[in-house]
Amino acid sequence: MNRRRRSNPRILIVTPEITYLPNGMGNMSNVLQAKAGGLADVSASLVSALYRQGADVHVALPHYRRMFNIDVGRLINHELRVYMSHLSNSRIHLAEDRVFYYRDSVYSNYSADSFRFAMAFQREVINNIIPKVEPDLIHCNDWMTGLIPPMARRLGIPCLFTVHNIHTQKMMLEAIEDRGIDAAEFWENLYFERQPYNYEETRDSNPVDLLASGIFASHYINTVSPTFLHEIVDGRHDFVPENIRHEIAGKTVAGCALGILNAPDSSFNPANDKYIKNHFTAEDVAEGKKRNKLEFQRRCGLMIDPEAPILFWPSRLDPVQKGCQLLTDILYHIVSKYWKRKLQVAIVANGSYQQPFRDIVRMHDMHERVTVCDFDEKLSHLGYAASDFMLMPSLFEPCGLPQMISPLYGTLPVVHDTGGLHDTVKHLDVAEGTGNGFVFETYDTGGLVWGIDEAMRFYNLPDEVKYAQIARIMEEAKAEFNHDVTAQRYMDIYESMLKRPLVP
Repeated sequence: MNRRRRSNPRILIVTPEITYLPNGMGNMSNVLQAKAGGLADVSASLVSALYRQGADVHVALPHYRRMFNIDVGRLINHELRVYMSHLSNSRIHLAEDRVFYYRDSVYSNYSADSFRFAMAFQREVINNIIPKVEPDLIHCNDWMTGLIPPMARRLGIPCLFTVHNIHTQKMMLEAIEDRGIDAAEFWENLYFERQPYNYEETRDSNPVDLLASGIFASHYINTVSPTFLHEIVDGRHDFVPENIRHEIAGKTVAGCALGILNAPDSSFNPANDKYIKNHFTAEDVAEGKKRNKLEFQRRCGLMIDPEAPILFWPSRLDPVQKGCQLLTDILYHIVSKYWKRKLQVAIVANGSYQQPFRDIVRMHDMHERVTVCDFDEKLSHLGYAASDFMLMPSLFEPCGLPQMISPLYGTLPVVHDTGGLHDTVKHLDVAEGTGNGFVFETYDTGGLVWGIDEAMRFYNLPDEVKYAQIARIMEEAKAEFNHDVTAQRYMDIYESMLKRPLVP
């Protein structure tokens, strides 16, 4: 690729999911939305922040026609080509393949479907989007973009690879070729299950690890929190494959790895949140939270009481990571312990552990004290605004967003001391006026009970003391947890890799 030196370096962000794009990036920026998890929010907010700061940022993502609200029936191939011709100067670059067109969700539970998806996306980026955009730097995300850094290295394009999740897939070079990617061009930059001897011997007998390849071939990597990076390098987590740990450790020793915290989307703001009726700021937090609490209790079928403390669970109910089994083990005990204080627990989340929670509620007839609701964006926002404490007892946490969202609404997090939770939540010291939540160190039911007890002691303080701390925490969260800060960290890495400013 013959790349000319631009005064304003061009950045291509490659992501399988995104929630929105800023106006001005292209004719379709107002309809593009495909979200499966935190990566979508982070990608959207990073692109938006970089765009606002004047960076020449482009984004590549799959063309999810159905999820993008485009009438598939009307857009036959000819019409689609005409429609897309209007985007020639756009900064939005859609990967075209039928595997994307009719999807109702970004990811699939079937590994074969995930493989087809990942191969089609990377084929389009490698064969069409990179030659069209001619980027000065490429920013990739997770295993589904793991073949792009090896190609970028062959082309001499600096590549940043962000590890959001420690999940990977392996496949043969033969299978990669069959999907239209000429792996022979960059096979020496891939990470194989065992040491390869030559291409012919390797192509049908030696699997390629996609996540490890992305890490190995990239010029710089980052995880989404500093502590999680250290935990990986130190071998703290058994679920991290040894080859992945080794490659991340190698990048760290070479000074080519960093932990950068994500940040909540700017829509999480109690002063103008479109999903809540009763807006508030740090100045009127006491009254604002009471009004939202009444609305939330009505919506969830809880006992109506503005003085009842609410523990809120907004994270997916994943027993492997999120620690929801700790809460099932203590739910009846905690509600009984604080029965006279009228404690309520609100779970607004999907996942396999919904049923155990519902069984406990039914068994002990706690319907007015405990609610278990399917995840709903509006209800989740209201939950942050209404609740007093947010529960996040994760076994491990690469970053986490709820513990950063909740203080913005004056809802204090109760968390296990790990990963991104360690980096964002400090134990509250009322006397010193420091900290923003309640942190327990031992991952067991006793640790979670201790954290909730600490939260309840705080709740019982005089209002003038309590709300002074909450107001301080809200203001500090607003200054610390925002995407301008996060975007600047990424811009610093980009400029370091390019050895020149992004914006002249």
